[in-house]
Amino acid sequence: MSGRRREGRAPRAGGRIEGRIEGRIEGHTARKRFGQHFLTDASVIDGIVDALDPRPGQNLVEIGPGLGALTLPVLTRAKALTVVELDRDLAQRWRARAESGLRVIESDALALDFGTLGEDLRVFGNLPYNISSPLLFHLFDCAAQVVDQHFMLQKEVVDRMVASPRSAAYGRLSVMLQWRYRMWPVLDVPPEAFTPPPRVESAVVRMQPRAPAELGGLHAATLQRLTAAAFSQRRKLLRHGLGPWLREQGYEGDFNLQRRAEEVGVDEYIQLALELRATASAGGAPGA
Repeated sequence: MSGRRREGRAPRAGGRIEGRIEGRIEGHTARKRFGQHFLTDASVIDGIVDALDPRPGQNLVEIGPGLGALTLPVLTRAKALTVVELDRDLAQRWRARAESGLRVIESDALALDFGTLGEDLRVFGNLPYNISSPLLFHLFDCAAQVVDQHFMLQKEVVDRMVASPRSAAYGRLSVMLQWRYRMWPVLDVPPEAFTPPPRVESAVVRMQPRAPAELGGLHAATLQRLTAAAFSQRRKLLRHGLGPWLREQGYEGDFNLQRRAEEVGVDEYIQLALELRATASAGGAPGA
């Protein structure tokens, strides 16, 4: 797990990591344009690997292996691992190492079709701050093939992902992800666990895709458009932003618009999206 915060030194027996490397790490300087911060804290690394609990025979995929803080102990336990690395120099390093059981894909994770990597995917990584939300949405496309995802993100993002209605953190990201996944925070990670240290707190979240039967036959695109309209004027009542949009869709239901977007629960948004789909099927909606 690396990506934008990464790395440590090779594992000792059993996949544990010893020590911390400061400054220039093993000849590679963290690149600002990639937002690289290398994970170096042994206890944090052990905690993440233990939470992931990788085992032989699992289809494990790491986004952003960096210099291997998580890659190496995971590979030690699982014996096989696919890594996706954007940094050309780091990708070349991994290919040159020729680690047994390691498959290296040099690619931007946002451009990669994860669905081509097989079934029963277990995806993990230390996601870049600047692409974390787009990447989470990008992974919707392969969620049916995923067993679980473990990601390190900015703690503020994790708080938004698992937020409840009527809280400041609750928003479009909360609704979309809670519809598609069950999620639990795993552990908090302080800035000093990285080299160089970022200016924000980080956290690890576990995500398990919901079964198709739980999704109500709803397509993500409908819910995306609905939540974009609902949260477009967050400080105002829904009648100002969502109301006009619903009328454009031909919606004639009695959804309560005398609330702010953060006061509406995930289940209510899903039900409204299903009603919009029904309206579209009946030929009354231009965009739902």
